[in-house]
Amino acid sequence: MRNLSIRSLLFALMILALPVASSAQIILSIGFAPPPLPVYEQPVCPDAGYIWTPGYWAYAQEGYFWVPGTWVMAPEPGLLWTPGYWGWGDNAFVFNEGYWGAQVGFYGGINYGFGYAGVGYQGGYWKSGAFFYNRAVNNVTNVTNVYNKTIVNNVRVSEVSYNGGSGGLSARPTAVEQKARSEKHVVATSVQTQHVQSASTNHDLYESVNRGKPAIAATAKPGEFSGAGVVAAKAAAPSYKPATARAETKGAAPTAAKEAASRPATAAHATELKPAERAAPNTGNPQLDKKYTQQQAKLNTSQAQDRQKLQTKQDQEHQQLTKSKASAPAQAKVEQKHAQQTQQVAQKHAAQDQKLQVKQQPASPKPAAKPASKPAPKPVAEKKDPN
Repeated sequence: MRNLSIRSLLFALMILALPVASSAQIILSIGFAPPPLPVYEQPVCPDAGYIWTPGYWAYAQEGYFWVPGTWVMAPEPGLLWTPGYWGWGDNAFVFNEGYWGAQVGFYGGINYGFGYAGVGYQGGYWKSGAFFYNRAVNNVTNVTNVYNKTIVNNVRVSEVSYNGGSGGLSARPTAVEQKARSEKHVVATSVQTQHVQSASTNHDLYESVNRGKPAIAATAKPGEFSGAGVVAAKAAAPSYKPATARAETKGAAPTAAKEAASRPATAAHATELKPAERAAPNTGNPQLDKKYTQQQAKLNTSQAQDRQKLQTKQDQEHQQLTKSKASAPAQAKVEQKHAQQTQQVAQKHAAQDQKLQVKQQPASPKPAAKPASKPAPKPVAEKKDPN
């Protein structure tokens, strides 16, 4: 099992603990697109008052992992869930956290299915403190407050899992969604946060293992990853491609895309930045290999100094927060700053790595020179017979 670092989790939890003024709170950002949504069915609703929250791809240092869709008890009657979504902006994919509110806001135009067709929610509504379920899009069997209203394309889950960028959706917020964004929100509940954490520690939910087809695609209740309420994905999306083929930058070399996919771009602190793994130069020229090895060592030293300098600074600020018993909002503000600092260093190092890689590319072999053509032999004068 692989865990998110304690500080990364603390950073995310503290952000979630802040009063939400906008649905566009950015938590993580990376440089390559999330996988398309897998195909799966919805488990049976466990009881009245539970609202469906669709599954999505989250990101950790090991790469994308699937957060199973699940039924969640609404924090209070009258609240609906606006799913989170990935969007492309400022040369990176950023995740916009979901939230509870009286109205469903913008979630990227993504068709998560089961009532979330890209705009609003057609899975049910609140009336007199009770939630009425649309059985046309929900798997509800033991709840009395139900109705049937067919929704076009209500079952099909769109493959595209992000907004903007190459291949992403082009949806923009409607006037109603803009209004919902500015209204009072309630952040994800503690069971939802624990649900995400449990998913992050389940090795089988990582894309690197399941190839876009998670064995736990949905659960009847948050965090219950075994038993009768677990639903496996039927299949990965037909358009699924591995992470190395989903680099946003067009024309990126496969090696560069692979390195981007393995880089811990979600690191929130300097301690989570790892040294780059570089293969030993092997050009066949010992002198050139020695030169390249020295260049790599010099860059390794420089990047290690950057990480250590930032780590020392961030550790000092953490100590100051603890000593002053800073409030949660004050701590969250510092964590945001640390995440930005860390990402800036990570981007700087990524650019340096790419520059070094280009610099150490073997030169294209020159075409072999054509052998010089021999001059035509001079004609030999014919000797005449004296007889």
